[in-house]
Amino acid sequence: MSLFTSLQVSASGMAAQRTRVELLVENMANAETTRTPQGGPYKRKDAIFLIDPQASPFSAVFQNEVGQGVRVADVIEDDRPPELRYIPGHPDADANGYVAFPRMNPAEEMVDLLNASRSYQGNIAAMTAVKDMINRSIDIMR
Repeated sequence: MSLFTSLQVSASGMAAQRTRVELLVENMANAETTRTPQGGPYKRKDAIFLIDPQASPFSAVFQNEVGQGVRVADVIEDDRPPELRYIPGHPDADANGYVAFPRMNPAEEMVDLLNASRSYQGNIAAMTAVKDMINRSIDIMR
């Protein structure tokens, strides 16, 4: 695997984590949204990552193949039923006084956000290491 391919793999990881962060922030911002243009409460979204099977360092070394990294293959919506809360005066309450809220846990969303942030930082560290290797290679060739 070349140094430039390593940069490409890290860049793909950063792009995937950025999409994940955007979805997590959207989820947290809509944690109390009871009405959407599609009808009903907001539905939590998750990013599904697809890892190129050739991205494994073992396949790159043993089969002389180049990995492509990771990408967001799909964005799925949570299909669980909404959380019902008894708020009879709410404008979105049903005949029994229950309001449908998105089913999500803000603490879980924050943990996922921290995880995505650390993954992004890990890719930055990998890119920095590769950049340093490229600079040292240039210095050696002088």
